[in-house]
Amino acid sequence: MLVEEKKIKTSAPKIKIEDTDYEVRSQNAMCVNESTLDKPLVSNVKYSLLGICFGILLVKSEVVSWFRIQEMFRLQSFHMYGVIGSAVIVGMISVALIKRYNSKTIEGERIHLDAKKFSKGQIFGGLIFGLGWAITGACPGPIYAIIGTGATVFVATLLSAIAGTWVYGRFANKLPH
Repeated sequence: MLVEEKKIKTSAPKIKIEDTDYEVRSQNAMCVNESTLDKPLVSNVKYSLLGICFGILLVKSEVVSWFRIQEMFRLQSFHMYGVIGSAVIVGMISVALIKRYNSKTIEGERIHLDAKKFSKGQIFGGLIFGLGWAITGACPGPIYAIIGTGATVFVATLLSAIAGTWVYGRFANKLPH
């Protein structure tokens, strides 16, 4: 591992910090997870159980249904718009409560929410995301729940989402931000 000297604005002259892969990635990230979990296996089990419950909720509410997604993009049904609108409202209330009460994660870590800056790249990214969603009939968010229902054809959508993420990472410095 490379060791690099960095100046820090304190009374200490210089300290040495390991330049790890995490450190390099965090320089380009919008948010950085500075987790200090000492029991990652227990944490993974907790979050896996929450994820399984959320996946069941997605399946039962039919938001992973290709037919429901097509109805939404054809403006034939309010179902998906109602679900998305409800999620936005719940998210807004949740963020307000997290900020007001300085909430913590289920592991007891403080949640820090930074203000986000708007850029035109978000418009282009949203259009590309929506186009892919309309063409495939699957949102990348619940793709594992969709595949878990037995619709293995959506593995192609998962692979496309992974490829799109790789392409973005490869050309991010050349894209509008």
